Amino acid sequence: MSDSVKYIHSPVGYLKVTATSKAITGIHFSKTKSKDSKEIPAVLKKAEKELQEYFKGKRKSFDLPLEFDGTEFQKNVWKALSTIPFGQTVSYKDIAIQVGSPKACRAVGLANNKNPISIVVPCHRVIGSSGKLVGYGGGLSNKQKLLDLEQE
Repeated sequence: MSDSVKYIHSPVGYLKVTATSKAITGIHFSKTKSKDSKEIPAVLKKAEKELQEYFKGKRKSFDLPLEFDGTEFQKNVWKALSTIPFGQTVSYKDIAIQVGSPKACRAVGLANNKNPISIVVPCHRVIGSSGKLVGYGGGLSNKQKLLDLEQE
């Protein structure tokens, strides 16, 4: 059975949120809105509510069941990303150290780029070791918007 889909309008454009009946499987940036699934499971409705609260500055963490599809290394990186506190940033090297592969900064960057659940798994909070914004699947301007939102 395919995942259910809900498009959510946000300050960073449309978000395509996908879920099984039990867990969120994806949050992706979308330039356009397409059709939502006919049946929207409760977990998808909860994700919409929590994302709206986040964008209004009323939520600093998410309480959603997540289901990841990736390699063990990717899953470890995504779990590490989930520990970055709201309003804070870390470097790719910090995440590499956290997952036990201190020399794997580039691999961490690649896993970060493949993060299927943007915003909730806060890959936008990872910056270059120089402190500069580098790479973001949703675009650097959206990365900056998300970081700014978390500083208000």
